[in-house]
Amino acid sequence: MTTASKTEEEVRKLSIELRYFEQTAETLQQRVSMLNAAITDLSYATETLDNIEKEKENAEMLVPIGGGNYASAKLANPDKVVVGMGAGVSIEKTLPEAKTIVKERLEELQKTQVSAQQQLIQIAERINQDRNRMENLLAGMREGQQQPHV
Repeated sequence: MTTASKTEEEVRKLSIELRYFEQTAETLQQRVSMLNAAITDLSYATETLDNIEKEKENAEMLVPIGGGNYASAKLANPDKVVVGMGAGVSIEKTLPEAKTIVKERLEELQKTQVSAQQQLIQIAERINQDRNRMENLLAGMREGQQQPHV
């Protein structure tokens, strides 16, 4: 195999590898975005539970109903909270239990977020290495084509 064909083969391999890493990076970026949204949601839940803890029974509250809209409601029992457990299952918990559950979920999501961000950084570094290598190979191929053949 000639040097030129070896270089062309390496360029093809790098091109395939780059596409794979770019797709992986895009998937990781989407995952980080979803984790950020979930972390924000749980942070709001934590704040809301903290505020409920300070309220008394029958206190009037504004309850978010989505899209930046709120409904006025009275807090019937500030000591009980219905907590989503997943798969459409919800369970009534005491306020301290609910706060613990939300805190644990938040901590787990934050760990997962850090891990995903680290993976994204590693993939980005690999993409840059591969791009630099490909640019060098292509530059070498162009130089080889410009030299007169004897």
